[in-house]
Amino acid sequence: MAQLLSVNVGVPRNIPGTQTLTGIYKLPVEGPVAITREGIATDIIADRRHHGGADQAIYVYFQEDYIFWEGQGIATEPGLFGENFTLSGTDSLTCAIGDRFTIGELVLEVTYYRKPCRTFSARMGNPAWVKSFQKARRSGAYCRVITPGTVQAGMGVTITPYSGERITTAEIMGYDGVALIPDDFMRRALTTPLREKTRETYETNLNRLF
Repeated sequence: MAQLLSVNVGVPRNIPGTQTLTGIYKLPVEGPVAITREGIATDIIADRRHHGGADQAIYVYFQEDYIFWEGQGIATEPGLFGENFTLSGTDSLTCAIGDRFTIGELVLEVTYYRKPCRTFSARMGNPAWVKSFQKARRSGAYCRVITPGTVQAGMGVTITPYSGERITTAEIMGYDGVALIPDDFMRRALTTPLREKTRETYETNLNRLF
């Protein structure tokens, strides 16, 4: 059975070489943690332009993807990639927009992939990290909170696949930076519970045809 391996909460630290605060440095916490529709109240989100909000309330990373990175020589640990939850039981290549994770009373719904950035590269101490992460397409998943609840590490996770059009996080990540995303892909994606920011972009792109 899939399992919640770790709940990770950010601690404020400066991005290496700067005076800019980041919440990407997350550490596992013990005991019950309350999850609201905005995520974990005690978590640090320094850059709210690109992180947080209802459609990105919880960032999940998968142990199966960490195993991949271990094979690439990366020493991994829960919270390394800045995720709130470290889960086992699936991976980014099969996880799709609309899939749900039920942990006790908590229900999460996948909305988007995690886009790498310079802060992530600084966290990893590797200027080429963005390119490596993008190429692997093992992004983990941003989730909205459908039903709030309280969770702790060790709880079982029920994974409910989205019953409609399946757009994996890896597939949508593959169009990151592409100037002309195929219309048929955008139409497929719009049938899923995609995050609103991307939904608006796709709708605007498709409306240009009329």
